[in-house]
Amino acid sequence: MSEVLKIENIYKRFDELVVLEDVSLSVNVGEVIVIIGPSGCGKSTFLRCLNGLEEIQEGKVILDGEVINPVSKSTIKSREKLGMVFQNYDLFPHKTILQNLTLAPGVVQKRKRTETEEEAVNLLKRVGLENKKDNFPRQLSGGQKQRTAIARALIMHPEVLLLDEITAALDPEMVREVLQVVLDLAKEGRTMVIVTHEMEFAKAVADRIIFMDGGKIIEEGKPEDFFKAPKTERAQKFLQSFSY
Repeated sequence: MSEVLKIENIYKRFDELVVLEDVSLSVNVGEVIVIIGPSGCGKSTFLRCLNGLEEIQEGKVILDGEVINPVSKSTIKSREKLGMVFQNYDLFPHKTILQNLTLAPGVVQKRKRTETEEEAVNLLKRVGLENKKDNFPRQLSGGQKQRTAIARALIMHPEVLLLDEITAALDPEMVREVLQVVLDLAKEGRTMVIVTHEMEFAKAVADRIIFMDGGKIIEEGKPEDFFKAPKTERAQKFLQSFSY
């Protein structure tokens, strides 16, 4: 496996509060990394640091061998390679579902409208929403909005897909439909870094589990090893709060 994303010793602080402390991680092409841990441990901030939404104070984020520098013009191009899906969808409420998908490819990548609309329809079909293309976000359920957000990220052709607690805002019955889309992407060999509290989903989709606590990576390993016999006492205690 070849490395596509490398994080070297990054630190993130909010004033005096250290949110990420000396975090390092490598992600290979086609690998699915799932990050778990207690609320407030820095998981979501970590994802936001990867695509430049949060500035890091120390360390490096390297994509395809190139350091992502927040003050560099190249960062904008790099962000196109890191697709981000947020837990609250972030869809434009005044635009149709089709327009939500085609806006960024047209404005940012200068792609032809006919090309992006055709691809958008195919992506919506892929996530089971081809009949919703002319609807507005307010007319969709939470699960449908999240599937739209995934399709919107995919149309930018990202090398790595970052998924931040994408089921956290959903009712339980809507969780399955969204997770199935992600499982299908994993089977296709899509490179993903996923933050989730869904342990069964983590077990099913991950090539590697990263357990974080207190802004640090405490433990990492294959899901079958981590969930069966976590090495650290902190991970053992964390998993005891879930039933399998």
